[in-house]
Amino acid sequence: MPAPKDTPYNEAEVAARLAMLAGWTLDGGWLSRTYVTGGWAHTLLVVNAIGFVAEVADHHPDLAVSWARVVVRLQTHSAGGLTAKDFELARRLDDVVLWRPDGGALRGPARPIVRPDQPA
Repeated sequence: MPAPKDTPYNEAEVAARLAMLAGWTLDGGWLSRTYVTGGWAHTLLVVNAIGFVAEVADHHPDLAVSWARVVVRLQTHSAGGLTAKDFELARRLDDVVLWRPDGGALRGPARPIVRPDQPA
């Protein structure tokens, strides 16, 4: 039996939590987001950042990787649906992948790693 935090959310709970995640969609029972990058090197940086966060969290997404795009799909396989783990990891991935310096000594790269104007 799954632990309480691994209990799948019902449809209303999924909808409520999804509404709090800009850029994420529901796709066939999976929480999904596409990060549009500046090209292959940037795609690899994004994949590695996702890999680090997922490994530390011990919750691993499915990824589809192409030249300027990383598609992330989350679902708690052991629970057979979307759980708190999926939504927490989605938020953390956005925190890391979409982070930009906001002043101070850090200025960031001349070309963004992930396009800020990417479609949802």
